[in-house]
Amino acid sequence: MDKSKILRESVIFPKGEKIANDHFIGTAWLQTLVPVDSTFNCPVFNVTFEPGARNNWHKHPGGQILLVTGGKGYYQEEGHKARVLHSGDVVTIHPDVKHWHGAAPDSWFTHLAISTNPEKGDAEWLEPVTDKDYTNLK
Repeated sequence: MDKSKILRESVIFPKGEKIANDHFIGTAWLQTLVPVDSTFNCPVFNVTFEPGARNNWHKHPGGQILLVTGGKGYYQEEGHKARVLHSGDVVTIHPDVKHWHGAAPDSWFTHLAISTNPEKGDAEWLEPVTDKDYTNLK
C-alpha cells in the first residue's frame, strides 16, 4: 500500500472538515477535540495537511503548542530557518511570534494545535508563505 495513503487513513484523531478559508495554501482539515470554553480554557484541534499544504504567516496573542502526530512538516518563525518536524516533535510558540507550519511537499502532516491563553484573542492571520520561499526550504 502507498505510504501516503496509509498516513491518510491511519490518523489518531478524526480528520475533521476541510478548511474553507483564505488562511491556507493547499488543502487542510480541522477537527475540534476540546472546544473553546470557560471550564478548561484550553482548546485543542487536530489539523491534517495534504502534501505541500501550509498555513499563512500568523501570530497567536496567547501563544500556541503543536504536538506532531504524523508525517513530515515544517515550522518556521520569522527571521529563523524552518525546522523539519516529525511524529513526536513538540513546538512551543510564544505569544505574538510570527510563524507558519505545514506539510512537506512529499508527505501528509498532522498535528494537534493547542491554543494557550485563548482569552487573549484569536490568531492574527497575515500574508501567505510564497511558493518561492516554500520550495527553497532545506
